[in-house]
Amino acid sequence: MFTLLILIPIAVAIDIAEKIDKFLRNDTLTFFEIVNDYYKNFIIYYANTFMPLALFLAVIIFTSRLANNTEVVAINSSQISFTRFLYPYFLGATLVTIIALLMNHYVVPNSSKTRKKFEKTYLTKQRYEDTSVRNFSLQLNDSTYIFIQSFDLKRNQGYNFSIETYRGLELKNKLTADNIHWKEKDSTFRLLNWKERKIFKDRDSLFMGNNIDTTFAFTPKDFNYKSALAQEMPSGELSEFIDVSKKRGVKNLNAYTVELYKRTSLPLASYILTLIAVALAHRKRRGGMGVNLALGIAVMFIYVFFLKVGEVMGAVAGANSLLNVWMPNIVFGCYAIYLYINARK
Repeated sequence: MFTLLILIPIAVAIDIAEKIDKFLRNDTLTFFEIVNDYYKNFIIYYANTFMPLALFLAVIIFTSRLANNTEVVAINSSQISFTRFLYPYFLGATLVTIIALLMNHYVVPNSSKTRKKFEKTYLTKQRYEDTSVRNFSLQLNDSTYIFIQSFDLKRNQGYNFSIETYRGLELKNKLTADNIHWKEKDSTFRLLNWKERKIFKDRDSLFMGNNIDTTFAFTPKDFNYKSALAQEMPSGELSEFIDVSKKRGVKNLNAYTVELYKRTSLPLASYILTLIAVALAHRKRRGGMGVNLALGIAVMFIYVFFLKVGEVMGAVAGANSLLNVWMPNIVFGCYAIYLYINARK
């Protein structure tokens, strides 16, 4: 907790320095909204992100103090094994892991919704690409497909819409419209200049009209496949979203699977980082705590670097997102085992 209290105010101070002009630019924005809607959720997000790293630094500082005060020598002289020496550390790591898992899967996604909404309203300018989709296709089930040339998510209006229903490989029904508009109040779509073609065994039937209100098994939310949305979904909702999207034939969902896997991999890294920290700091070194802290910070930055590289590579289409997300833990897990074996000797 003390290490987090050191890291979080630094992050908040840097963020305030970057955004103070945007806060002052909005005359309607109050101090309470900035604190309650943005910085409260900002602290929740980054405190949870920093938690395993804060544990890593705390273990190094604490173990270095033990080593400098020759406490570790006394423990070794009492014939207490290094494995037994690790026992209370792993109890602490387990507590941090449980808290981080609960935060990652449930608390942080809900707080991110409020923080992202605040950012969209006051801090970022929405580009046209962020509020529209082009040439979008979607498989609703085994026999139904839709296509939209363009859809404006801000106005809930699209152009050149078609929905096709197949029986096996044969087209049975096709509905097209020049314009499609989502009526949120009624949860219906209004089609303008629509045509429907029904194909039978020996004849076709064609229907058309100026406008019609109807329902489909999708909403405009299904068009918005953006990685930022993954951070706002609790894990149960995110997992269900991924399963439904796979059945609908969405091609690249790696940005969503990376977010889902990361919520488990980062908290479990607490065990690996704890083992590395104890193995690095349990011996008394010339230079004292400063040397151990320098080594620890270097290892921490390398781990964060591997973590970010794994996330980026895992989000690429066709990549194995599970392997890429867990790669930093695998690499540093091997390093932790190597340090553990040497420390036991």
